[in-house]
Amino acid sequence: MKTHKHTTNYKNTFIEVAEDCPVSIAEIPPIKRNKTLANMQYELISENPYQFTSDEIMLHCYILKNNIPKNEREQVKKDFFSKGQACFRSSALAKRYGFGIHNNSEKKVAIFPVESENYKILLEDETLTKIKAMRSKREK
Repeated sequence: MKTHKHTTNYKNTFIEVAEDCPVSIAEIPPIKRNKTLANMQYELISENPYQFTSDEIMLHCYILKNNIPKNEREQVKKDFFSKGQACFRSSALAKRYGFGIHNNSEKKVAIFPVESENYKILLEDETLTKIKAMRSKREK
């Protein structure tokens, strides 16, 4: 697979929930009138753990959210990765809904509720790089 100029992929990394995450037990993002980016990310990752890289998930959700027709997707993919994209550190899954995001050695992604045993195990795994999700509010 060809690598892109800009990537959101991490390898052997655990993205912890944000310091100011408002929940101590993970919540499935509620579906409002339209699916949010968090809904799309949650569905794709929870139904397919360790099947997709962050880049694949971000692109897939972008295509869905913007209703991109099949015949335009190849060009959209080139355009999408020609500039930097927000990574999972800025995802509402880790900032608001209480899910840690694990990127394995193949850069594939799975999510774990903050209260789960797996979350604790990943947090204590010394072979992983740990980074916190971005805070929702600026520090004063």
